[in-house]
Amino acid sequence: MKESVLDVLMYLFEQYVDEDMEDHEADREQLESRLIDAGFPASEIDRAFEWLDGLAEQRDAPLAHTVRPSLRLYTDAEQARLDSEMRGFLLFLEQSEVLTPSTRELVLDRVMALDEDEIDLEQLKWIVLMVLFNQPDRELAYNELEDLVFEETPSYLH
Repeated sequence: MKESVLDVLMYLFEQYVDEDMEDHEADREQLESRLIDAGFPASEIDRAFEWLDGLAEQRDAPLAHTVRPSLRLYTDAEQARLDSEMRGFLLFLEQSEVLTPSTRELVLDRVMALDEDEIDLEQLKWIVLMVLFNQPDRELAYNELEDLVFEETPSYLH
């Protein structure tokens, strides 16, 4: 089975979500070793860490807050990556106030940064979880989505 960057990210997230991720910053080599031992290719591990670095950079950037409701028009590339069901899911999350327009944009940025040909709805849910987990003051939204993802998704096995 070919492992993708998203497989590595999901594995990392599931394994370390309850631990303090700051402690793992210094242990990057140890994490890489564990991922290799788990069977992930080194190239996908490197790409996963680049993706996480991009997410971390976004955390420190100020989020713009949209006060009025807005309509998001998707680019051709975004539409190719996210089918109508996934775009509808993002709209649902935004209307439910799980996502703000700013966090929606972070999700889209991270989806496009994956450089995968296709992702599915379950993978999108994981990406949203990772983005929300990384954002300060979004704990309630994270918890709401976490319940949704873990209720419907069996434990990720590698």
